[in-house]
Amino acid sequence: MSAADLLAESVVKRFGDHTAVDSISFSVARGSFFSILGPSGCGKSSLLYLMGLLDRATEGDVLINGESTANMSSDALTALRLEKIGFVFQFHFLLPEFTALENVGLPMRKLGRLRADEIEARALRLLADLGLEGNARKRPDKMSGGQRQRVAIARCLANDPQLLLCDEPTGNLDSANTRTVIETFQRLAHADRRSVVCVTHDESVAAAADRRIRMMDGAVVGDD
Repeated sequence: MSAADLLAESVVKRFGDHTAVDSISFSVARGSFFSILGPSGCGKSSLLYLMGLLDRATEGDVLINGESTANMSSDALTALRLEKIGFVFQFHFLLPEFTALENVGLPMRKLGRLRADEIEARALRLLADLGLEGNARKRPDKMSGGQRQRVAIARCLANDPQLLLCDEPTGNLDSANTRTVIETFQRLAHADRRSVVCVTHDESVAAAADRRIRMMDGAVVGDD
């Protein structure tokens, strides 16, 4: 069995009397494309925020590369998230005043391990890998929706995370750009040996994954 980059153990998330995530357990194998499928309001985004250490579970534990996060301090969670996890959201959240190159460089500047010239070189390489070498000096408003989302993917790869978490990443894209994003995720999983987790309500996105779990009312109702 492949090593697990992420392991959820009986994870529960409650908001008052409402249970958004109801005792869910699963593992995400290294080098796999994993999808969480379900309608709006089923709890899949709440689960993703727990996996990404953006929120704490009411009960249970999330392990990143075998390391328990249940009792980590907020500072330790922030450091682990910055180094080990990349995020892609439905809305690209690129900073409009910065170029694509500058947006991709931001996580590296925050981590503080590379010199300015190394940051620029890596950002250019990531953009080129996603077919965006001609857009490096453009601001987001000068790019298409599909190009902006690929810049967001390049940004999520900036610190070379092993785990990528994607929340409805194709929700605002047409079918051609959706296929490009899906193929990118498959390459990142299978060729680069990263673990890609994609929350979606789109059956075509889920069908491209190596494994799918289905959620309804906070619980897993299918796993294939």
